[in-house]
Amino acid sequence: MSGELEIMEAQRMWEPDSKRNTSMDRFRAAVTAAYGIRLANYSEFYHWSVQHYSDFWAEFWKFSGIVFSRLYDEVIDPSKSIADVPEWFKGSRLNYAENLLKHEENDKIALYAAREGKEEIEKVTFEDLRHQVAFYAAAMRKLGVHPGDRVVGYLPNGIHAVEAMLAAASIGAIWSATSPDFGINGVLDRFSQIQPKLIFSVEAVIYNGKRHNHLEKLQSVVKGLPDLRKVVVIPYVSSRESIDISRIPNSVFLEDFLGTGKGDHVPQLEFEQLPFSHPLFIMYSSGTTGAPKCMVHSAGGTLIQHLKEHILHGNMSSNDVIIYYTTTGWMMWNWLVSALAVGASVVLYDGSPLVPSPNVLWDLVDRLGITILGTGAKWLAVLEEKNLKPCETHNLQTLHTILSTGSPLKPQSYEYVYKHIKSSVLLGSISGGTDIVSCFMGHNVTIPVYKGEIQARNLAMAVEAWNEQGRSVRSNSPSWTSLGWFLPNQSREKWNKLFGTSEGHFSNWEFSPGLLCLGSWVRTSGLKSFQNYLPGFLSFRCFTHHLVSPSVEAFEEVSDSLCVPQYNKHGEERVVLFLKMSTNHEFTPDLVKRIREAIRAALSARHVPSLILETGGIPYTINGKKVEVAVKQVIAGKEVAKRDIFSNPEALDLYRNIPELQDF
Repeated sequence: MSGELEIMEAQRMWEPDSKRNTSMDRFRAAVTAAYGIRLANYSEFYHWSVQHYSDFWAEFWKFSGIVFSRLYDEVIDPSKSIADVPEWFKGSRLNYAENLLKHEENDKIALYAAREGKEEIEKVTFEDLRHQVAFYAAAMRKLGVHPGDRVVGYLPNGIHAVEAMLAAASIGAIWSATSPDFGINGVLDRFSQIQPKLIFSVEAVIYNGKRHNHLEKLQSVVKGLPDLRKVVVIPYVSSRESIDISRIPNSVFLEDFLGTGKGDHVPQLEFEQLPFSHPLFIMYSSGTTGAPKCMVHSAGGTLIQHLKEHILHGNMSSNDVIIYYTTTGWMMWNWLVSALAVGASVVLYDGSPLVPSPNVLWDLVDRLGITILGTGAKWLAVLEEKNLKPCETHNLQTLHTILSTGSPLKPQSYEYVYKHIKSSVLLGSISGGTDIVSCFMGHNVTIPVYKGEIQARNLAMAVEAWNEQGRSVRSNSPSWTSLGWFLPNQSREKWNKLFGTSEGHFSNWEFSPGLLCLGSWVRTSGLKSFQNYLPGFLSFRCFTHHLVSPSVEAFEEVSDSLCVPQYNKHGEERVVLFLKMSTNHEFTPDLVKRIREAIRAALSARHVPSLILETGGIPYTINGKKVEVAVKQVIAGKEVAKRDIFSNPEALDLYRNIPELQDF
């Protein structure tokens, strides 16, 4: 045991200040007082929240300060099964936008907007934001936008996207978005399923030092959306005078559109009071294996779940300034904007995180006093590869939290952050999904950070590791992640089912009755001391591709990896591991041998890949997710039709006609 304790101490990278009175501590104290129970630590609190989820959410409703016009009659009907998608907080009436715009400090900055290639940073106060949202909403109402109508954005991560989304939400319309880097087919694959009444778009964007014109794509998208009543074009890169929108039917510039709602008086912002379960967002699966699935998220479920993560797990307050490097089409954008409900200032960045220099985000941290920075694990790996040391070039005084998601955070990235970025920062590896537009595991301000480990399962999220036989496992063995019990933010239904045209619940829920199979491989902590440190505590390391990755990621020679199955005409399978080498490192027989030995020792002989090959690139989606399915298709000689969902589609071509794969 002493040896395990020594290992555990060596792996500890950060620990909370025992004197700090966090929101998590205050809420736990409120629960213990209300129910006369003893919850000595986070582990006990977590298990109580899962077992008594109705009481948990009732108490958090009060604690979070949700604005509502009518209180609920009951939290949840206990007679309903999870497969029925039971109604939460029945009888309540509220509005998501009202909760984000409720703050009375008019001069407080709500939004900062920074763009690649522009020195100027736009600032919008809460008063300004309410004023602009009122104009957007008035124009939407004038157009005939009603509750349940779809309003969409083909927009970059900027102020216009936030204003349009909040205006739609204030009316009860449903917001959906894709980023400008999506191609025509990628956009139509999504928006054609929901037939929006109104679309907002820009004329061009700047990315990686280049101008990318957008109007031609927009024109084709509009042709594929026959129900559109209006196309609102926002001059973003060029002046209005230099933009020709005459070829786009029913198009109008933003200024003119907003003018239609003015009337004789300045419009007043009204918030439609709607049921907790009223649809707020439509989001999409990646679409790598077919048409993207439309996931409908409720206003109340999204709000209360995001508040739980921001207030309790992140200890966020109105003193915080948060940035998450994201596009409007990734769920982290929705998660980021919800921080307005806490009164935090939200920083929106549009452009490459590496242009004009890899320090662009660190420059913003110092310039704006950012306290929470969110990014993808890949970006941190790129900074390490470039040997950047922000602690030597930047102040970073205000920064107290760095969050990472999109792909697993390697143990060496933990070492890099604490050595070369900031030693006192909470590094939170968070894991969630579009299905729940939030996180099921992630950061926690009240417990330590250990290298290579996700800190904890989030409150009221019944996350377990299950084997393929449908049994829960607690040992240090590879398993599937599953999420049981009831969630107020569970995707209610597919879009077509909700409106009575086709299809039912997501296939993910069919893994086992009452369970959502999250489709990620996990390994519970191998150190028993972790479980002894907090009774029942489970620390997860989450892997979104094959299980060999943990063993491979330990090698400094390897910057990235991908593991896929290959099938021959007889249906036989073999596993192929592709390695992308780190700078100044070579792919050698000795490296292959050492990796094979490491995989055999960490897992078993049957987990050792049949082939280990070098590759020049790994394909990622625009949202930074590694795509094994597409590579599997390419090595099988199939075409990948949805290339516009990839940030680096040229990487797919690296896997065609590989000689070593032809003899199988």
